[in-house]
Amino acid sequence: MKTVQAIKVAAGVPFKFKGEHKVLNNPLVLVFGNRYILEDEGIYKEVRDLFPSGHIVFGSTSGEIMEDSVYENSAVLTAIEFEKGSFLVKRENVANFANDDTDLGEHLMKSFSQENLKHLFLVSEGSTVNGSALIAGFEQNKNKGVGLSGGLCGDDGRFEKTLSSYNENPKEGEIVAIAFYGESLEITSANYGGWMPFGPERVITKSQDNILHELDDKPALDLYKKYLGEKAKELPQSALLFPLSVRHPNEEVAIVRTILNIDEESNTMIIAGDIPEGSKVQLMMSTVDDIANGARTAAKYAMNKRSAAPELALLISCVGRKLVMGQRTEEEVDEVLSVIGENTVVTGFYSYGEMAPFADQDACKLHNQTMTLTLLSE
Repeated sequence: MKTVQAIKVAAGVPFKFKGEHKVLNNPLVLVFGNRYILEDEGIYKEVRDLFPSGHIVFGSTSGEIMEDSVYENSAVLTAIEFEKGSFLVKRENVANFANDDTDLGEHLMKSFSQENLKHLFLVSEGSTVNGSALIAGFEQNKNKGVGLSGGLCGDDGRFEKTLSSYNENPKEGEIVAIAFYGESLEITSANYGGWMPFGPERVITKSQDNILHELDDKPALDLYKKYLGEKAKELPQSALLFPLSVRHPNEEVAIVRTILNIDEESNTMIIAGDIPEGSKVQLMMSTVDDIANGARTAAKYAMNKRSAAPELALLISCVGRKLVMGQRTEEEVDEVLSVIGENTVVTGFYSYGEMAPFADQDACKLHNQTMTLTLLSE
């Protein structure tokens, strides 16, 4: 595996390479960047000129990760040439599936051959997609043993729109799936949070897919605003500080869910994934130390069953974690590096949702407020 990395510190400023600018053959080029930078009409041409044979994937962020640093208002680029394994990239747009994200996931999954398929990594739009439904479409149609991970694109704390694309200028509504093939590849993924529930446990008495209407037969948004107090004026951004622990009926492990947006007119909350009626819900909170320790735990889970040291680490962490950590955000990246090794090439972004299995489970789930790792070697 050969890699090169570069960073763009502002719109209109060219990418600057870290170290030697190697010539790569048919590379996968991952560009994670601030939405305003990705809206520059020249961004795709600039990257294409740097990598004429590259397969270029863009995703907007709520913060960018490269090496041991976390950046803002920038774009980070990582180009990867696989010397033994191979990859294939496909894309679709949510507008083409009548808001049925399960069908979209199923369609994308069926577009890939599963012979020698090791893993799928998703870079998904994060504004309107129902992430858990999207994952369900993949999970229902992929072979057992094929891994799935990735993240929902971000837009800092603005929640206005997210952008992604494959081999074109970034745009809204795109779901990009990268399939990795080859017996030589070893790919593992894991996640962990570090958030703790508090306050009374309530029952979801009315919901539809990822729209939360009522808790304990009362308007959910009214209850949530009551707990937030003055911070309710800062919704939806302030919701990132107080996610929900959602325990689905018949599930032993609770899922953390972030509120993506609110609808004042209908008095509802739009959640990042499905929230079935009958689920039990609690508010959650965390500290800087809890989040950093959670990142270390996630790295340990990802390394647990590996036979080779990772060469590349794709880190997807939640924007809510970044808001809590503030100027200490890089501590969670440091904790990851202390486990996976400082020789690993690291890239990634802060997201509106993370995709990975729970520890010791095969099925991918949508998470919020976690650090998620996808580790690759060949």
